[in-house]
Amino acid sequence: MTDNMAIERSRTVAVVGTGTMGQGIAQVALVAGHPVRLHDAGPGRAAQAAAAITARLDRLAEKGRLTAGERDAAAGRLHVADTLDDLADAALVIEAIVERLEVKQELFTALEKIVPDDCLLATNTSSLSVTAIAGALRLPGRFVGMHFFNPAPLLPLVEIVSGFATDDTAATRAYDTAGAWGKTPVRCADTPGFIVNRIARPFYAEALRLYEERAADPATIDAVLRECGGFRMGPFELTDLIGQDVNEAVTRSVWESFYQDPKFTPSLAQRRLVESGRLGRKAGQGWYPYAEGGERPAPRTEAPAPAPAAVTVHGHLGHAEPLVAMMEQAGIKVRRRKHGKHLVLPGGGQVGLADGETVFEYDGDEIIYFDLAHDYTTATRIALSTAPSTSEETLREAVGLFQALGKDVTVIGDVPGMIVARTVAMLVDLAVDAVDRGVASAEDIDTAMRLGVNYPAGPFEWAALLGYEHVAELLGALHERYPTGRYAPCLGVLRKEHEERAATKDQDSR
Repeated sequence: MTDNMAIERSRTVAVVGTGTMGQGIAQVALVAGHPVRLHDAGPGRAAQAAAAITARLDRLAEKGRLTAGERDAAAGRLHVADTLDDLADAALVIEAIVERLEVKQELFTALEKIVPDDCLLATNTSSLSVTAIAGALRLPGRFVGMHFFNPAPLLPLVEIVSGFATDDTAATRAYDTAGAWGKTPVRCADTPGFIVNRIARPFYAEALRLYEERAADPATIDAVLRECGGFRMGPFELTDLIGQDVNEAVTRSVWESFYQDPKFTPSLAQRRLVESGRLGRKAGQGWYPYAEGGERPAPRTEAPAPAPAAVTVHGHLGHAEPLVAMMEQAGIKVRRRKHGKHLVLPGGGQVGLADGETVFEYDGDEIIYFDLAHDYTTATRIALSTAPSTSEETLREAVGLFQALGKDVTVIGDVPGMIVARTVAMLVDLAVDAVDRGVASAEDIDTAMRLGVNYPAGPFEWAALLGYEHVAELLGALHERYPTGRYAPCLGVLRKEHEERAATKDQDSR
């Protein structure tokens, strides 16, 4: 175990670029106890940023989060650097300027002539290659990515990104420094999107794909992912908050960086939204209206239906097994049969967990799929998938069943994998592939996705809940129905499925 390599609090931290991110990073370093120097190429901007940061320190003191003495000490450590030469004593320089490779390279090339050779150089880029920025430097080994999330003073995650030439000591120094500032750092190799922006793509992409397939409207998809999947926000409302132009640009950048890999294909529907100027909250209109008087549409929710008196449970429902106890508690008689993994309603209709197949494939059988939930006991909504041929009687029995369990019920179109199940399967697939490619550890990926985008569980935690066998079956069925490569399970998922089956077989043989 190495000693902590965090930069000493007495050493100066410099921040170049004083927009929202630059100010937030400067505030974090300042509150952590460092002298901080602010520099911006725009005349007067650094002074304006210093005033804004001081005002925020005042508000923190008013709220009791800083004492008056801590506020005064922090304000006294904040200095404006009129020129880059004023950063000569910095132990760490963090850049948060425009996302243009040549501009960043020019900045760091100039800084190398000013700061000492032991000064750590860091970029807060979210979209450019750390390796490429460092490629122009004399000492690329001391260059690292420190990707904070906005707002930096509030969000705990920092991705520590090692470029191709980054020294391990430089990455460790940045990691330990972020930890000393009260952040939760994760290590990451230099890959398009790093951890969060790489692995989060399916959360947006699958929702957009479902919208394009007319499976459901944005409000309904958002509600299912929130109230059934357990996600903090739905993808349509989240991209409205981020900005449709920003989110689409990140998606396009990752897709192009991976040489147009179909797993990262952008959405034409989102492109049209951007082209129309409907950029989200900042424009007053995105997927939802935000101007005064605008009314947000409600998700599709089924009218009340009577609960069935009894159901038959065939086999074990896996992750959905808690539904059985809930049915019994609701007064529904449950009969058990040994084989299968589905429910049978009084009228003979079958209800099963989404597995990547479609209802129309079972011509002549009454089949209804229900979507994956993070926790069936706390989920407040359940989505069902039916075909036009599904009888009204069977649908009402299924709706009434889940309503008796205290759930709002949404019915969507007949699409493989439904909403939550296909989204989670893709998140797991990208996460496993990232570990296999040395991007990050499974633990750091789970941490990053929970803290960076507030997921209810990291991809590997989801996989532990579902089992890799179920994930592989979902992806395989999706790939069979969409043979573009988008849903083809990565080798790592297939390997884990094999290991899981072997372990189960070994356990059964004992």
